[in-house]
Amino acid sequence: MGTTNKIYLDHASTSYPKAPGVAPRMCEYLEQVGCNVSRGEYETAYDAAEVVFNARERLARLFNFPEPHNVIFTSNVTTALNLVIKGGFHAGDHLLVSAMEHNAVMRPLTQMLEAGVTFDRIPCDESGELQLECIESLIHPNTRAVVMLHASNVSGTLYPVERVGRICHKHSLRFVVDSAQTAGVFPIDMEGMYIDALCFTGHKGLLGPQGIGGLLIREEFAREITPLISGGTGSFSHLETVPELLPDRFEAGTLNLPGIYGLNAALEYLERIGIDSIRAREQELAARFTAGMERLPGVRVVGSHDAHQKAGIVSLDFGGRDNAELSFLLDSEYGIMTRCGLHCAPNAHKTLGTYPQGTVRFSVGYSNTEAEIDFAVEALHKLLKD
Repeated sequence: MGTTNKIYLDHASTSYPKAPGVAPRMCEYLEQVGCNVSRGEYETAYDAAEVVFNARERLARLFNFPEPHNVIFTSNVTTALNLVIKGGFHAGDHLLVSAMEHNAVMRPLTQMLEAGVTFDRIPCDESGELQLECIESLIHPNTRAVVMLHASNVSGTLYPVERVGRICHKHSLRFVVDSAQTAGVFPIDMEGMYIDALCFTGHKGLLGPQGIGGLLIREEFAREITPLISGGTGSFSHLETVPELLPDRFEAGTLNLPGIYGLNAALEYLERIGIDSIRAREQELAARFTAGMERLPGVRVVGSHDAHQKAGIVSLDFGGRDNAELSFLLDSEYGIMTRCGLHCAPNAHKTLGTYPQGTVRFSVGYSNTEAEIDFAVEALHKLLKD
């Protein structure tokens, strides 16, 4: 059949299209500003620094965090998680993670085994739900932190971060949250959830460009972390030691200023339309798609079927059919873009019973329409009849 009309259903990987204003603001920086921040004593540099600080302030407001200077920019959420995991924990420390973690947590943590850091996985059931009652029995005298995602990138399952945060607070544990699938869509209250470090990326629910992310971190936790990268910051240039001041301590080298300009524009957009409207839209679309899948024999919707209790992700396992082939046919025959495989989360698939075949993941975004969802449902009905 083939089609020239493409339907993008891979928003869990990266949002598309970006928020209105993102591309123009990035072009504005490249074509009209161009200078660095914290390096030049002239008006244009000061104006650029103001945009950077505005982005920090917007992120602090979005996540109910009191200190904009403790908003650290990195290239993505993976870099932020590496900074915390590799810089914050040492030989003899023990961590807890969920059984559904992405490799952005598991690979740096597995590397840290060689440095004497150990971990246990908090069990999840076959639908991906966290077994909250198991956490306290896994806490040892040397347990330092819980590091976990807010929502699964495989099943969309939401995790009870507020309740986990209360357990961490009770036991004086650090709480590190990966918000890759929820920032910009679900409310995150760092104060109310007892989060010590919130790692985020700009290019998913925040509707910004790739290559910009970071973390918001409490002062006392920041003092415990050794920077992974050090170098020039434009501050304390008379010293050859790493500055103690935040954000400089963790922002060596030149920032991704085009990315920050783009992210700031995306955050402005989110403030105007409100994340509640985005979440409601995505959950309605996911519910529409899920309902269409429940009428198909032999198709398993992985995780919860209640789209209003999870992120806008619907992962499907087609049983006896080749998932990769169906993903390919969806694109080549119907122009529907999905992601097939293990989604950089092998233990999540083991937990869900979809290892090693993986799933075909459909992830909706604010820009999708009901007509696109209906077309995707119809396409699957046709493919599965062949």
